[in-house]
Amino acid sequence: MKTKHLLLLLVISSIHLAGKAQPFLPGDKVVNVGLGIGSTWYSGTGYKTTFPPLSGTFEYGVTELGPGILGIGGYLGFSSYKWEDSFSGSSYGWKYSSTIIGARGNYHYNFHEKLDTYAGLMLGFNIISSKATGDWPFGSSVSASGSSFAWSIYVGGRWYFTDSFAAFLELGYGIAWLNIGVAFKF
Repeated sequence: MKTKHLLLLLVISSIHLAGKAQPFLPGDKVVNVGLGIGSTWYSGTGYKTTFPPLSGTFEYGVTELGPGILGIGGYLGFSSYKWEDSFSGSSYGWKYSSTIIGARGNYHYNFHEKLDTYAGLMLGFNIISSKATGDWPFGSSVSASGSSFAWSIYVGGRWYFTDSFAAFLELGYGIAWLNIGVAFKF
């Protein structure tokens, strides 16, 4: 008999907590500032990070959509890498920098009153510049710039320490495999 009462109490408590779990609501505005770990674009033999992936996002809670909340906003990211090799005693390589500007859409599903979980997609442009460095073995050194389509797909979460301050983590394909940082809600 005591087990049934305990189970009923746990179920009622879970429903009550689920009803209170609202860390992200329509009308909320959140800014994320993060550091990326692990490049999805520049990796392999000879590549080194010269400036780690940094990103900033802004998100606005638009509307309730089913059991969750739809948020939209903007993205700005920057990273820089170099690639070096040697040939017959000469060292040569490239320096790359990427500036990404995009729009993001997130779907939030709140499990706990301090945890904001979401999945999202970013579409934008990657503004790339490259510069040859060192002594190229065949006398060829070129610098170039351009832009290309950029996209990112990810899952993430924010843990709120106060009503307006959180730590966040995003895992997915984008400027980095993993982004960690802080978030501010206002």
